[in-house]
Amino acid sequence: MKKLICNIFVAALSITVYSVEAQTKHLNFSESWGDGYTVTQSVNQYTGWADAEHYLERDNSKMYKVNVRTGEKSIYQPAPSSDVRVFVKENDIYIQFGQQKEQRVTQSPDVEEQNPTLSPDGKFIAFTRKSNLFSVDVSGTKEIQYTTDGTDVIYNGWSSWVYYEEILGRSTNYKAFWWAPDSKQIAFMRFDDTKVPMFPIYVSKGQNGYLEETRYPKAGQDNPQVKIGFVKVEGSPVVWADFNEKDDQYFGQPYWSFNSQTIMVQWMNRDQTNLKFYAVNPLRGTKNEIYNEEQSSWINLDHDERITYLSDNKHYILKSDKTGWAHYYLYSLAGKLLNPITSGEWQVSSLQYIDERNKVVYFTARKENSATVDLYRVDYSGKNFKRLTFGDFTHDVKVSPDGKYFISKYSNVKTPDKVALVNNQGEILKELADSKSADFDEYKIGKTAYFTIKSDDGKFDLPVIITYPTDFDETKQYPVVMSIYGGPDAGSVRNTWKGTSNQYWANEGIIQITCDHRASGHYGKQGVALMHRNLGNWELVDYITVAKWLKAKPWVAKDKLLITGHSYGGYMTCLALTKGADYFDYGIAGAPVTGWELYDTHYTERWMDTPQDNAEGYKNGSILTYVDNYKGGLRIMHGDMDDNVHMQNTIQLVDALTDRAVPFELMIYPGSRHGFARSKARYDFNERVRFYYQYLLERPVPAAFK
Repeated sequence: MKKLICNIFVAALSITVYSVEAQTKHLNFSESWGDGYTVTQSVNQYTGWADAEHYLERDNSKMYKVNVRTGEKSIYQPAPSSDVRVFVKENDIYIQFGQQKEQRVTQSPDVEEQNPTLSPDGKFIAFTRKSNLFSVDVSGTKEIQYTTDGTDVIYNGWSSWVYYEEILGRSTNYKAFWWAPDSKQIAFMRFDDTKVPMFPIYVSKGQNGYLEETRYPKAGQDNPQVKIGFVKVEGSPVVWADFNEKDDQYFGQPYWSFNSQTIMVQWMNRDQTNLKFYAVNPLRGTKNEIYNEEQSSWINLDHDERITYLSDNKHYILKSDKTGWAHYYLYSLAGKLLNPITSGEWQVSSLQYIDERNKVVYFTARKENSATVDLYRVDYSGKNFKRLTFGDFTHDVKVSPDGKYFISKYSNVKTPDKVALVNNQGEILKELADSKSADFDEYKIGKTAYFTIKSDDGKFDLPVIITYPTDFDETKQYPVVMSIYGGPDAGSVRNTWKGTSNQYWANEGIIQITCDHRASGHYGKQGVALMHRNLGNWELVDYITVAKWLKAKPWVAKDKLLITGHSYGGYMTCLALTKGADYFDYGIAGAPVTGWELYDTHYTERWMDTPQDNAEGYKNGSILTYVDNYKGGLRIMHGDMDDNVHMQNTIQLVDALTDRAVPFELMIYPGSRHGFARSKARYDFNERVRFYYQYLLERPVPAAFK
């Protein structure tokens, strides 16, 4: 892997670096928070492509298509066939064609339909109702029920919670059915939650409150039993794929072939160390193993882009990190590896376009620097590799339908967002937009820098983004806010423009820093695998390295380092204030996991195995193990209806802290889930402001916040 940008020794930066004669203005209170004028301006949105020769540009409420050659603009009117919307309203399904009046399709207002999905040919809508799978023609004249055994523990086409959260993804909204490309069949998953333990969440509304009960499998407990079925659109007996639902196993998102003759099913063992692909015949349910991968740590069961079928019905592209780095591979449909498409000590991100005629793949990757993203092209054979984007920027690209052009929105920590039109040779054809205001250079803002810090063992360069106080003076001392997440392969450091939301605290004299550890994804799967059976170890080791680096600087206050994060970041914050209490002074933790035996099977066991198999790892990763080290300075927030990281986590930590008679702050947000309710956002923000002023700045909260 190419080295990360060399370490910048911040101590060597003199105040003259931050003083520019032209910089005389400061952002005021409103401007710092993005209310009113800022040093950047809104630019038109470039949302994609109308066709191969016209990109889309949104100007306020109007959408234009723009000719890539002439720049000529015209109002964009989507084709009627592509402008169809299906949705649920008042518990029934409605359909709307373009700007026409919406039409009611179902007639069952007493029972809610879920996830209405239009068939590829636009003739039918599949959906679930009361844990069963249905379809209805778009006119609403014929409704077909495919399954009849749905109950409060049997779900057809509707996900069990752990699949929704961890495997298929929250974006599915519990949807677990998939149309065949030819619209003649539907594949779906059937879940049996009978053996999955029930977790009660107490809802405090009303006089008596009530319990919201969810089948939630915690680490080491029973998972749902899963079957994969197929039905014909006109109605037919369910054909079940040839798997034993009693086996302790997981199934990933299935992928239909282009010709709808087979469907690729991802299978994984409970230990998550063995991934197999099966080509399943949807008419008979028979399966044929075509891929088998094993890793000593774990394999990620991705719910997007694991497999991309090619329209020749002869090949597919596989994304895998089996070498320790995520790369693409070309396979025959029968499962034979033809060749790696990419290789090396760097990570691919996502496929952007496949030119099947010329056998070229366009994709994004973190290659030049693990904190940036670029667009590349390469032949199927792995030859003629070329970077198409430019500069030391992170690029967000939208490739044209024929791959001849792309639009890139790009920036880095020093450069506000810009937009360019580029051809597939990497030539910039036109700069389309620049969000940098004309008087940008007249403003004195806290400078932001990207650099790396060497890990204590010297093996890794830990990426860091830091924003200095506006009038930074090396002879003064400043408090620090360190914002982290910390989860496996979930880094926070990206070399992009950060806006001006950090400028209020820069004006107030707070150093703001974001950093990543060795297993956050910058060093590929081989780096992430260091966390196997050992959550909480290397993350804290590396965060302490950054803390020690900071406190060694003469311009950092020695007793005012605050660390903050939510979810996994809340876990790391609590760990820093207990196990790492010698290095961190304050913490604000949102919805923290406090013991991994309290979290779900699929996520936790991927990294930690089960509590039965790894008791020592669970003990070492628990906040409760280190509460005797706690010195104070922690604020904890949790939603009382959090169905992801249960408030049980915080309650157990509170119990341990109160037993030891040590001070801490606690805020429970009633009615809030894992993300706090919007009605609580202002209060939560003001409390963070109060905490910063009380403990870091040691002065009253300004009247502007009141």
